[in-house]
Amino acid sequence: MPSCPRCDAPVDDNARYCAQCGAPQTEDAAEELDEYVQRQAEQVAGGGGESGDGGSGGTDAFPSKEELTDREQLWRRGSYVLGYGTVVVALTRVPAPESWPLILAGIAILPPIRRLTAEPLGSPLKREVMAGIYAVFALIGIVLFVLL
Repeated sequence: MPSCPRCDAPVDDNARYCAQCGAPQTEDAAEELDEYVQRQAEQVAGGGGESGDGGSGGTDAFPSKEELTDREQLWRRGSYVLGYGTVVVALTRVPAPESWPLILAGIAILPPIRRLTAEPLGSPLKREVMAGIYAVFALIGIVLFVLL
């Protein structure tokens, strides 16, 4: 029985990867792993193309930057401006109670939050839902500001 060149654990003759350390055992497995790592690096570095299909394009839920329509690009840019703007304004009032709902509102509207909520919920929240969450938290913060 051969052993893994990386960790010296015994591996089966037809094993593609080591069961102990995960190192590829064949040239095909090494090439497959390199391609996978490259796709993941491009997704992280590019910020777009969060597809799991192995291609460079996006999915319906998260299209790549090149696939976004003008309206979707405007929504994404506006969400970033509104979210970060709200957080910055709220941080200027941090000791006050109205700052916390405003910080939550700013975070809720950011596009990465939509992506993060997709995994536990099974699908991403719609933009309208994210805007509604923003509006509720912002309204609570504004009411607290006026009352206090």
